[in-house]
Amino acid sequence: MRKVIIIEDEQDIAELVQLHLEDLNCEVEIFRNGQEGYEYSLSNPFDLMVLDINLPGKNGIDICRDLRREKVNSPILMLTARSEEIDKVLGLETGADDYLTKPFSVRELTARVKAILRRVEIDTASDEDAKEIVYRGLEIDKSKRKVVVEGERIELTPKEFDLLYLLASNPGVTYDRKELLNLVWSYDFEGYEHTVNSHINRLRSKIEKDAANPDYVLTTWGVGYRFNDA
Repeated sequence: MRKVIIIEDEQDIAELVQLHLEDLNCEVEIFRNGQEGYEYSLSNPFDLMVLDINLPGKNGIDICRDLRREKVNSPILMLTARSEEIDKVLGLETGADDYLTKPFSVRELTARVKAILRRVEIDTASDEDAKEIVYRGLEIDKSKRKVVVEGERIELTPKEFDLLYLLASNPGVTYDRKELLNLVWSYDFEGYEHTVNSHINRLRSKIEKDAANPDYVLTTWGVGYRFNDA
């Protein structure tokens, strides 16, 4: 049974999400205060968090960011009542795996949750056969989600790691931004191709000696990005 934490201060929404997640055979814990939910999630492993942005105690953006800093890599589905683009993009760039804008349909919610949990199962299964990638001082261990550059461990967000692993697993193959959105986020975030750019820029700032002249993650001008195969 999957363990899901819901941090949502609107009782009707929290109970609606709980009802449908339990139909998916999930065990659900609900918190209406962000700080309480955050503290619980630090010491209680979970398979998915459904996280509102606007919360008393501690907001969802800070919860997501701080969980990632604490190396909690379980998937997070953000909920937001705001329609501004910055909220959606910020949620993903903070380390969230997906987002839903209120009001959302039950069908959309369950589809997103199923996709996230299915992706976790696939990743877990593939981790058993994953081989370590080593290239010019860069080491990537998928089973441990560990990246080392010149002997120094580099901390990446889940999406930064997924982007790097996808590219490094297919050196020389160019992916356009829309393909990367679909492959890494598993959804077609139409119009949000610049989210890929920002993730690539932050990834380069962490793993490259000179982000302006990268050795690992290269740009195929006018198309997208590729991993060095030279």
